[in-house]
Amino acid sequence: MERYDLIVVGAGPAGLFAAARTGAGGGKVLLLEKKKKPGRKLLVSGSGQCNITHAGSVTEFFTRYGKHGQFLKPALRAFTNADLIAHVTGRGVPLTTEEGGKVFPTSRKAQDVLDLLLAECREAGVTVQCGEPVVAVEKTGDGFFVRTATGEYRSAFLLIATGGASYPATGSTGDGYAFAASLGHTIVRTAPALTPVTVRDYPFADLAGISLQDVTVSLFRDGKKIGDRRGDLLFTHEGLSGPAILDLSRFIEPGDTLVVPVLPEAMREEITAALAGGGGARVRPVLSRYPVPERLLKRIIDLSDVPPETTCAHLTKAARTCLLQHLTACTFTVAALGGYSIAIVTRGGVALDEVNPKTMGSKCVDGLFFAGEVLDIDGDCGGFNIQAAFSTGALAAGAVLRRLSETKEGST
Repeated sequence: MERYDLIVVGAGPAGLFAAARTGAGGGKVLLLEKKKKPGRKLLVSGSGQCNITHAGSVTEFFTRYGKHGQFLKPALRAFTNADLIAHVTGRGVPLTTEEGGKVFPTSRKAQDVLDLLLAECREAGVTVQCGEPVVAVEKTGDGFFVRTATGEYRSAFLLIATGGASYPATGSTGDGYAFAASLGHTIVRTAPALTPVTVRDYPFADLAGISLQDVTVSLFRDGKKIGDRRGDLLFTHEGLSGPAILDLSRFIEPGDTLVVPVLPEAMREEITAALAGGGGARVRPVLSRYPVPERLLKRIIDLSDVPPETTCAHLTKAARTCLLQHLTACTFTVAALGGYSIAIVTRGGVALDEVNPKTMGSKCVDGLFFAGEVLDIDGDCGGFNIQAAFSTGALAAGAVLRRLSETKEGST
């Protein structure tokens, strides 16, 4: 049975990058991937265009992972977004930064990033075996025993980089959680994240495709505000989507309330004055002066029980209050979150208090490491999750190489 310095489970960006860096540092590495081809989820990221990271200072990243940004600080500082950009462009893949900070391959092809990672693995002498799902991992006296559907392997160190449970067709089916649990790790309850939401008694099903730009959506639970997110919002056939909703979805539970200002709350008095002073003018033309999509405005007027011919002078106080509520604080009750098949990432995973943030090494099992989405980490849209995969993969690889160096020094 051939023995390796490191076995990596999962050929996503975290696993590929960690394997390549460990191999380049002199480690003997085996990378096992259950799908017939590597990087399946990377290829569908950003609709196939691969939003690889985000521009700006790396310190800005720390607030983009919810309460887990603190855990990621060592990894993000050790391999920053600037480091990733320099690495990728230095390897011949030019990148372009969009307005808003999203960074993509200039070609808009995720395949270019995957090809770069695979080339690095080849150059580093990494053995990549696809179509070989891992079925069990065990800790042995001197390392790890890994059994696949077709073979058995041993290694000094083990890196679990299997991703989460979202987009299961790409191979992310939560296998890593079972492996980690079998080795004694706690798994924080998982759920879909960066996903649309369906809305109870949704009144805008026929307005799918209409969007609002740069709104602040607030999340409430049992009357208490949980948080908010600013960004674009999209009405769908069943509920709400768009960056503001996707980012907020990481904290949403069914039954929560979302408050959406179609127009800013600060405009409430201005709208009230316009309606009060409208006289014989019909309500709809008066409200049409404001930047609300026409079909959405018509539906809001209908929902407020205001007949089309109603003038401002004949608008009742109750109807005016209802209009203002829909325009400045439209309220939705969440029925459900989109499932794993459409969620961009998974929230929950390997408990972070059982992992050393400075090495990505297990505090429970010596020689075990984690990288990427298998950890209880999920970031905002915009390249933050792929950056976390690269940064945690780089940190784990560095820690493995240090351990290998110490072992060699101890044997001489």
